Amino acid sequence: MNYNDKQLQIMETAEMLFANKGFDGTSVRDIAEVANINVAMISYYFGSKEKLMEAIFELKIGRVQVRVESLIKDNTLTPLQKVETLIDEHIDRMTQSENFYKIMLCEQITNKNPEIIQKVTQLKIRNAELVAELIKDGQAKGEFKKDIDIVLMLNSMIGTVWQTIMMKQYYREFNNLQSLTDEAYKQLIKDKLSTHIKTLFKAILTHEA
Repeated sequence: MNYNDKQLQIMETAEMLFANKGFDGTSVRDIAEVANINVAMISYYFGSKEKLMEAIFELKIGRVQVRVESLIKDNTLTPLQKVETLIDEHIDRMTQSENFYKIMLCEQITNKNPEIIQKVTQLKIRNAELVAELIKDGQAKGEFKKDIDIVLMLNSMIGTVWQTIMMKQYYREFNNLQSLTDEAYKQLIKDKLSTHIKTLFKAILTHEA
């Protein structure tokens, strides 16, 4: 679905508030005040706070689906190169969209909004199915092993990236990286995550491990 600029502004504001105050702790009026719009506009575009949350998830996860679909069709890359591209783009998304992933984690832990959880589950299943297509292509070409647990593999990536992002103070202090600027640290951690997860996925997927 395509959203206009005003809808995207509302969604961006809601995402920030949901991440900082929680879904239940954020009212439609809060969103309207921060976005500098009236409450009626949110109701007009989304119907309810729950539908607004669903729209945020559909937009964010939908973009991933479109990207994976294009990767599957890209004949200029090998299956392993496609997986490595997927890894780098996932790291970029998570480092740039901390608010969104904070909301997703919170919703899954609290499980207070079953409709939203169901929507998220459906979207994640579709993403996993697309990644499975990519993996099957590599298997058909003899480049990847058989019997790969797709969800477990993806969880290894998602969990590693998210934990590293959220525990940055711990990681910086343990590795004596406090002198780095935030930008320098972010680039360093992206590079380290990329190397680590690519090594892990190569061991899981290929016959070279």
